[in-house]
Amino acid sequence: MFKDPIVEEVRAARQRHSARFNHDLKTIVADLKKKQAHLDRPVVSLAPKRPLRVAS
Repeated sequence: MFKDPIVEEVRAARQRHSARFNHDLKTIVADLKKKQAHLDRPVVSLAPKRPLRVAS
């Protein structure tokens, strides 16, 4: 199977970042939100999409 070096690099970075916070999701999210607050870009928040009804 082909291993994409870019995908491998992104996965390794994600693993290092997660390890910094002992793989605790709440702490990781808090860190990312803190970093996001210091950006000079607008944060886009889209309303959730409703699932399509499946005709029966």
